[in-house]
Amino acid sequence: MYTLKAVKYKNILKIDELHIPKEKVTCIIGQSGSGKTTLIRLLNKLISCEEGEILYKGKNLKEVDSILLRREVIMLPQNPVIFPGTIQENLLIGLKFSEKPLVSENELLEMLSFLNLEKSLKENAEKLSGGEKQRISLGRILLMEPEVLLLDEPSSALDEETENLIISKVITYVKSNKKTLTMVTHSSRVAEIFSDNIIEIAKGKIINHTGGKNLG
Repeated sequence: MYTLKAVKYKNILKIDELHIPKEKVTCIIGQSGSGKTTLIRLLNKLISCEEGEILYKGKNLKEVDSILLRREVIMLPQNPVIFPGTIQENLLIGLKFSEKPLVSENELLEMLSFLNLEKSLKENAEKLSGGEKQRISLGRILLMEPEVLLLDEPSSALDEETENLIISKVITYVKSNKKTLTMVTHSSRVAEIFSDNIIEIAKGKIINHTGGKNLG
């Protein structure tokens, strides 16, 4: 899916070579400030490497249209983006921005159930807790059905029990729909349990790249 060769970004990231496989779950771990978020921002073309090349489906990312790329490779930032309005409006806004068909109210209710949220679609999304906002942002992305999901600490605001539940559901979704997931996580435990591949970064360099114990 992705191949990185001699990639360098400022003094933050330096990767000699890296392959992120298609239809697999890849977890990126490392200390705060190690370069994890920078890596997935490069994959979504939110930033561009200063040296080297990043290939997506065999094509240099510099030659891929940014808008088209972000319709099939969608990133969820660590801090959830919540727009003024209802939960329903927040769940639908990604589909509107990407000019994709809107889903029914029943499908939105199914998404709330999937996210383990007992909420009304008419509730004010801005009044939700941090963990609830994080799940609404995740639901918004899942409704867009991207080919590649880039998730930056998608469960950082959740307790361990809810984290396990939501991550396991996302992994099941990814596997059953043959999607590709690359996820930054603060939890080595999450990476060990759920991933096919684990990339460990320290001071901008990959210090370990192994297979996980994927139970999905």
